[in-house]
Amino acid sequence: MIRVGVNGFGSIGKRVAHAVSLQPDMKLVGVANRSVNINVRAMLGSKGPLNTTDLYCSDPASRDAMAKSGFAVSGGLDELLSKVDVIVDGTPAGIEAKNKPVYAKHGVKEIYEGGADKSVAQVSFTAVANYEECMNKQSIRVVSCNTTSLVRTIYAMHNALEANDFFSVLVRRATDPPEDDKEGPINSVVPVTKVPSHHGPDVQTVLKGIKIKTMACKIPTTLNHVHFVTANVDGDYTREDALEALRKASRVLLFNSTQGYTTSAQVFETFRDITRPRSDMYEAAVWEDMVNIDHGKLYWSHVVHSEGIVIPENVDAIRAIMGACGKDESMSRTNKTLGID
Repeated sequence: MIRVGVNGFGSIGKRVAHAVSLQPDMKLVGVANRSVNINVRAMLGSKGPLNTTDLYCSDPASRDAMAKSGFAVSGGLDELLSKVDVIVDGTPAGIEAKNKPVYAKHGVKEIYEGGADKSVAQVSFTAVANYEECMNKQSIRVVSCNTTSLVRTIYAMHNALEANDFFSVLVRRATDPPEDDKEGPINSVVPVTKVPSHHGPDVQTVLKGIKIKTMACKIPTTLNHVHFVTANVDGDYTREDALEALRKASRVLLFNSTQGYTTSAQVFETFRDITRPRSDMYEAAVWEDMVNIDHGKLYWSHVVHSEGIVIPENVDAIRAIMGACGKDESMSRTNKTLGID
């Protein structure tokens, strides 16, 4: 059993903790946070899926306040780290750099999220593309939601169609749904004025030989991101070849607007109706009827659930960093426990 701790209990941390608790080869030892937030109250409360999980305080200054919250506090971050093999850091961007020396002191394996700078870990990670490269490392960074979606789809298209020279325009949500205190556009489109946006270089930390440029803008929505991607295709490939590559791709689903999936919200509604935990969409959702090849140019568009898509990657990263099993076995186990077809 791989003993896992999660430090930081926000949108990603709570989901990773829940996913870990479902794995037959992992034990969720505990979660650490600097306060008893709404996620702790829901997930560790009497009706929550993690109600028997031990809670630790990551900030000594908050220990008394947490102890008065009605939740038992099992100790500080050092106590949690003394009991685990690997720690998943889900803290806000910038905090992970302060945590890294603490993890090193305890000799635990470290997994970070895509908001962290790539220098925090030895290697960046997406299961389908570079699982083997990350096996038995000391530290791994699971790339961001948008980078994960691009790597999955680009990996499929590059391998099946020899697609190259990718260009993606990202229309991104302003913030996660519960984070109403964060600044964002109310009635505006906010461009990312740096070209390429950080997503292209981030893809290249995993797919090192890929040529890609990216642009992005932020709009007033909280549900999903949408990517519009083009690439060059050499050879006599057809639209059906591209569709077949996506059908075979791991953690990619096809949706068709002629069946009613005309907006990202309608795609996302599917995962409410099939009763996924928190309506999480772990897959990159491609609009089937937007996939095309025309005069050597490949086109597609896909939807990304920012909170859900990286969760299976975190589970696979735990197995990779521990050298527990190979890529295919890990992805199969993760898919089965999370209900991914």
